[in-house]
Amino acid sequence: MRAYDVIKKKRNGEKLTAEEIEFLIEGYTAGEVPDYQMSAWAMAVFLQGMDSQETAKLTEVMAKSGDMIDLSPIEGIKVDKHSTGGVGDTTSLVLAPLVAACGAPVAKMSGRGLGHTGGTIDKLEAISGFETGLSRDKFIDSVNQQGVAIAGQTGNLAPADKKLYALRDVTATVDSIPLIASSIMSKKIASGADGIVLDVKVGSGAFMKVYEDSVELAQTMVNIGKEVGRNTIAVVSDMDQPLGLAVGNALEIVEAIETLKGEGPTDLTELSLTLGVQMLLLAEVAEDKEKARTMLEEAINNGSALAKLKEMIDNQGGNGEVVNNLDLLPQAENSLEIKVEDAGYVEKIAAERVGVAAMLLGAGRETKESDIDLAVGVELVSKVGVEVEKGDTLAVLYYNDEQNLAEAKEELLGAYQIGSEKPEQSPLIYEIIN
Repeated sequence: MRAYDVIKKKRNGEKLTAEEIEFLIEGYTAGEVPDYQMSAWAMAVFLQGMDSQETAKLTEVMAKSGDMIDLSPIEGIKVDKHSTGGVGDTTSLVLAPLVAACGAPVAKMSGRGLGHTGGTIDKLEAISGFETGLSRDKFIDSVNQQGVAIAGQTGNLAPADKKLYALRDVTATVDSIPLIASSIMSKKIASGADGIVLDVKVGSGAFMKVYEDSVELAQTMVNIGKEVGRNTIAVVSDMDQPLGLAVGNALEIVEAIETLKGEGPTDLTELSLTLGVQMLLLAEVAEDKEKARTMLEEAINNGSALAKLKEMIDNQGGNGEVVNNLDLLPQAENSLEIKVEDAGYVEKIAAERVGVAAMLLGAGRETKESDIDLAVGVELVSKVGVEVEKGDTLAVLYYNDEQNLAEAKEELLGAYQIGSEKPEQSPLIYEIIN
């Protein structure tokens, strides 16, 4: 078998066999297939696509290219949740303790942020002492004893995907749904969870800007899960404006704690409950969605979800008292209120520009090597649909360094669009695919 023949076959729109996909991906991972041939194959896939069997096989081969985490020592049906990325996406911090408090084991592998999207691991490290680099035994013991653990991804999780993604990034082949879906699902499958809930974002602050594309991606990933024997559900949710009110690491920890107290933003709370329902159904601790939602709401109301967060923080070396004393989190030295220049209604908040503003202040990484400031970020005061008067506060910038403050302010002002009529609200949840 030759890489040339596999490339030519896909270029001509033909279906690749499982053996051909294995040959190509394993050869590329081992350094036997050069970058220039893999680039040609990626472009062929970009132009010709892949069917569900090809995409599932690609996912499986990439997942098996590195560590396959065995979570079988954990009792029960293990559930995980993955978001395709957004701005102010704090749901993992809410969901892990909330779902665990309802009796479903949550074994979550998370990553760091890059660009305008935040990472759960960075956010958790805003809690003093919190350890995300757990050994396999500590991770498994934590889930068995506390019902929940969140750890950083192993360095050898789906290395084929890591290598292929770096190549796609410089060859204009990122925007291919089969390649995106296999990239995401290969890491989730290698992480070992029995059930996977996907939060597929759509809108200005998401990777997928168009609704139809987001649905296709969601359906493709659900199909992959079915093909490889993992129960998978996808929720297509809005990211045309930031989720919740906080964008920044310590700020989002505060918002997660407030949400687990029942005092969080409406949209963050509702999305967390929607995703939580799907997780409880996959974990088979609730027989229907009505019962699942009741369980989640009771866990918030009776304080068990917040107690579970404290338990998780204490177990992973952090100071669990942070749930009762938010002053224990990093605090920015300065703040700047961004004021409305014209009265009207908030018609739009370009989520990506808000994320960029937070990144400029130091809350995110422009490159993988960038340092981040855990204290800084953006707090939104007015969201889409709110009527504002001239001089009202739209948002607050929290910063320690003035170097990029003017540029961050410009980005944030540019993110807001004020109009004379109250806009129609986009749905928070577009579709649930299972």
